[in-house]
Amino acid sequence: MALFNFRRDPHPAPASGTLDAMLDGFSMEVMPRTAEKVDSFRDLLPAGTRVYIAHIEGTPIEDMVATARRVADEGFPVMPHFPARIIRDKAMLADWIARYRGEAGVAQALLLAGGLATPAGDFDNSMQLMETGLFDGFERLHVAGHPEGNRDIDTDGSDRMVMAALRWKQAFADRSDASMAIATQFCFEADPVIAWADRLAAEGIRLPVHIGVAGPAKLQTLIKFAIACGVGPSLRVLQKRAMDVTKLLLPYEPTDFLTALATHKAKTPGFGIESVHFFPLGGIKTNAAWITENGGASGVPASHAQGPV
Repeated sequence: MALFNFRRDPHPAPASGTLDAMLDGFSMEVMPRTAEKVDSFRDLLPAGTRVYIAHIEGTPIEDMVATARRVADEGFPVMPHFPARIIRDKAMLADWIARYRGEAGVAQALLLAGGLATPAGDFDNSMQLMETGLFDGFERLHVAGHPEGNRDIDTDGSDRMVMAALRWKQAFADRSDASMAIATQFCFEADPVIAWADRLAAEGIRLPVHIGVAGPAKLQTLIKFAIACGVGPSLRVLQKRAMDVTKLLLPYEPTDFLTALATHKAKTPGFGIESVHFFPLGGIKTNAAWITENGGASGVPASHAQGPV
């Protein structure tokens, strides 16, 4: 029996500027160990929801592929991570791709550098993965984005090298048959995200943005992950909340953050945030329940209905 009830297509389109409009087409990130805790993704997520599978260093590729196969068998589009710095060489990359495609029918991928300071082999960044040509034929390729900067790349605190890399990826998208987008690190404050999206537009980067959002979780859990993942200015939102004794013991929910983005999007034609990508730091079931309680019922936005998902 399903745990949550979702409106199924056809369903009314959400009103512009509302929270449910912002949730239209959301995606969810899992890992093999978190996916194991879910009896059925069909009971939690609406049909068509894109499921990313995060590849943490040390996770055997066999576990990654098995998770991809399980999620795909339940009817969901699967997008595994390919972290450049944990892939030794082109042969290893080709093997991973062959396994994903052959065993799980994967046709989508998130390409990123990965968190290792020192690469394990030939690859240091996602652009090198793209240049191999091994992802030719994939329907959809996503690349990583960091609205609050990435000090692993721009050690001086600027965004010069990050923007140069995104311009390169925009040029790649222009000559590629794959649909491309930027999937970002999670954030907690709307203003830095809006400023970053405006900066992308000014730089000529037109790739749609799937904004990273931390799902509902205990405040202590979010602060731990935020520090570990290098979340920048918007960490102050959590720190301010931690100083409010009336909110300290309450779980964080992304309602205010997403409502602010939805309101700005409704007022700003061409705003580059296309959809929401959830990091279920407080648990997949908890995140899924919050989404449906706030009107998020469609896993695939209308703009993607006739194209690759």
